[in-house]
Amino acid sequence: MSAAPSTATETRSGKGHRDENFPVASHLIHPRYRGAILAFYNYVRAGDDIADHAALSPEQKIAMLDALADSLTGRGPSDPEAEPLKRELAAHAQPPTHALELLDAFRMDARKSRYANWDELIHYCRYSAMPVGRFVLDIHGEDPARVWKTSDAICAALQVLNHLQDCGKDYRNLDRVYLPEDTLRKHGADVSMLGATTASPQLLEAIRELAQRTLDLLEDGAPLPGQIDDLRLSLEIAAIYRLAVVLTRGLLTRDPLSQKVHHSKAGFAMTALGGIASTLVRRPFRPRSNRMTTAEAKR
Repeated sequence: MSAAPSTATETRSGKGHRDENFPVASHLIHPRYRGAILAFYNYVRAGDDIADHAALSPEQKIAMLDALADSLTGRGPSDPEAEPLKRELAAHAQPPTHALELLDAFRMDARKSRYANWDELIHYCRYSAMPVGRFVLDIHGEDPARVWKTSDAICAALQVLNHLQDCGKDYRNLDRVYLPEDTLRKHGADVSMLGATTASPQLLEAIRELAQRTLDLLEDGAPLPGQIDDLRLSLEIAAIYRLAVVLTRGLLTRDPLSQKVHHSKAGFAMTALGGIASTLVRRPFRPRSNRMTTAEAKR
């Protein structure tokens, strides 16, 4: 039997930003921001891989996550998984807050495998998803008072959507169930049903209720592309939003245990382009922000 990994690098799964369900720093994003976003992604992916590693105990996972956090803040030894983000944060004069909050979510994953209700799940999303959107917006200099609320709604929706799509795999591979227990009970379902090859009618009803709640979150976040000053970021968010709506609607009728819910490459591209096009059409009519650019501030 091989020894358990002792460093973040040794736990890496090999999964990268191109393997995600939604675009991560696509070429819509201006090159001046892409490096920071990719460094953020890679750091967070290192933490996620620690939390998901089968050979580590919960205590080992938390110790390694603490070390990864200390490396980023300078309280501990340097770690190659943290150094690129550390440099980007310094270059953009940003604090490590959002990355550290994501590590809090991975600590939850190490300790917790069931969620009692929707509120507990959204609390998890507060740390596992919302900091991602906030970081991207902050790097672009967007006004938090203007955009964080709608971004939080979209990010939570994306997280819940991923949980619904992967509910069988999460249960079989990690013994994690993000579907709220009270929603399962309401429809006569239980977690053991997630181990089947086909979802029972009771489980499908629970998934459909959660998919509808996810669509409600997306509706709350719908104004976000029009609130963003940076055109390229606005188009990126619009593409992600449209993809999420289509995938979530699919869960109202499809079984994630036995049917493919993810987009094909062609479907992914066409759906994303639809979101971009609709935002471009509306863009000339958006209210102008009062935010001053750096150049204007120096005049």
